[in-house]
Amino acid sequence: MKYWIVLLAVSVVVSGCQIVDPAPSPRIDVIDIGEDAAPEDRVTPGRVAREVAFPEREYAALEKQGNAAITGRLTLNGSAGSNANVAVAPVTTYSAEAAEKALAGQAVEPADPRAQAFTRQTRTNADGNFTVNGLPAGEYYVSASITPPGGQPRVVINQVRVGAGQTVRVNLSR
Repeated sequence: MKYWIVLLAVSVVVSGCQIVDPAPSPRIDVIDIGEDAAPEDRVTPGRVAREVAFPEREYAALEKQGNAAITGRLTLNGSAGSNANVAVAPVTTYSAEAAEKALAGQAVEPADPRAQAFTRQTRTNADGNFTVNGLPAGEYYVSASITPPGGQPRVVINQVRVGAGQTVRVNLSR
């Protein structure tokens, strides 16, 4: 069942890179949640709670370093997304939930810090170009936020697969 959900999400992304409004802040928040935090304290305002618990075994099987790269360009209506944050996260059941909710127009609560250890961040240059090096082979969600002139920030998500030693180009555009 999860395979079909991820496959559906990939199909939607590949068919046009859905753009959705993100949470009020385009930055990625990492919040340390102690065991004594009440459940209502765990969800950041404006975000929905995660339904998938952090899958320790799934992340333990992932490598953190490799020799693959993802490069690309962020655009909205042909205009470059300069100086924008780009995140590259491995596809897991945990990240798939966040991607699915983003495609549905919802922002989930911040990711577990253990998941953030596997997420790479970079910024686009003046032309909207970006590169993330040192990735292990695998499938990734590549996401960025771009704000049109006079508009609200938008999130663009794409899913890509990269092999060992390979460089894959992805266009985050609408």
